[in-house]
Amino acid sequence: MEKSKISDPFKEARLDKGFGKMNDQNDPVTMVLGHKDVRKCAHNWKTFQSGGEEIGRIVVPSEVHIRDTRQIPFEVDPPEHKSYRDIVEPWFKRPLEAEYQENLSQIINDVVDEALSKKTLEVVGEFSLKLQSRALTLLLNVPAKEADLWISWGTHVFRSEDTALDSDKANLLYDYIDAQLDKAIANPGNDLYSVLLASENNGKKLTKEEAKGVMILTFAGGRDTVINAVTNSIAYFADHPESLQRLRDEPEIMNTAIEELIRYFSPLTQMGRVVTEDTQVCEHALKAQSRISMCWASANRDERVFEKANEVVLDRKVNPHVAFGFGTHNCLGATHARQIMRILLTVLTQKVKSMDILDCEENIENLDEFKRKVGFDSIQVKFNKL
Repeated sequence: MEKSKISDPFKEARLDKGFGKMNDQNDPVTMVLGHKDVRKCAHNWKTFQSGGEEIGRIVVPSEVHIRDTRQIPFEVDPPEHKSYRDIVEPWFKRPLEAEYQENLSQIINDVVDEALSKKTLEVVGEFSLKLQSRALTLLLNVPAKEADLWISWGTHVFRSEDTALDSDKANLLYDYIDAQLDKAIANPGNDLYSVLLASENNGKKLTKEEAKGVMILTFAGGRDTVINAVTNSIAYFADHPESLQRLRDEPEIMNTAIEELIRYFSPLTQMGRVVTEDTQVCEHALKAQSRISMCWASANRDERVFEKANEVVLDRKVNPHVAFGFGTHNCLGATHARQIMRILLTVLTQKVKSMDILDCEENIENLDEFKRKVGFDSIQVKFNKL
């Protein structure tokens, strides 16, 4: 059986009723499953809000008990959302610049070379986490050595091996960001901390708390998602060496292939919203102040939208996936993530003949009535030189 296969546990509920239910720390969530309904809810920010008074409640699992800083612009709704997004979006588009891509290419080449120099390696911790952390130094424009500390935090900044939400671990991140912001206040530079503190929103300088909110989002939002995407890609091409060969032979399908892999993997299963008024979804009544989640992973396997939805079709012609979200709050880090994937797959085609999976432990999310594989807790792989 293919180790890289990620099944669709939502199919029956998606086709039968369009929604599912899960309990999140005694705060129930109605999971919206169909592609059309997910996009409709994501678009309707007035009824399904990201802001609100309870900071952290839109995340599943909820972060209400481990965070009191609002993540910006993630937890802000229009019209305020746009003014914040306008501040940060140019910075997060930097991965489109040639110099940025050259530097990112060097980082990824180094990580692949390290993998090729070893007999075997554990991909999650020794490859994907390393790649993600080193790439993040480039995104933040901070010294490369900072990655060593971030790597020591593990694959998720809020979770530990035995705790879904670890407040002590989260506080390590918050204290670190506070310290970096204090350094930027005392000695401004050209890193993201300094740029945020020098920015204005509606004629007022961003506060330290607002800058902290952007930084928490930057660290948390792109960590395990990128790690899952990279790890799952390695597993997929280990299972499908013919697909790696196809990318060598047909480099023109590279961008299409990346979108398809992201659709299939859906590195982030779902994202929540808080209901602002009594309404309904899929003919299911929802009360004001209850929660829904838009299940990206289910929407991306909707057979009413995607032909051969449970297969990887590298040259898929039409691919309206929602793996980076949809609507107002689409993923700010999508450009960076796409460049990581593009350069990684290009380097693999240039340097790696094949990869062998020797052992693995799957990462299974327990979503009550659904159990979904999101990636791997560990996967031991041998990289074979081209």
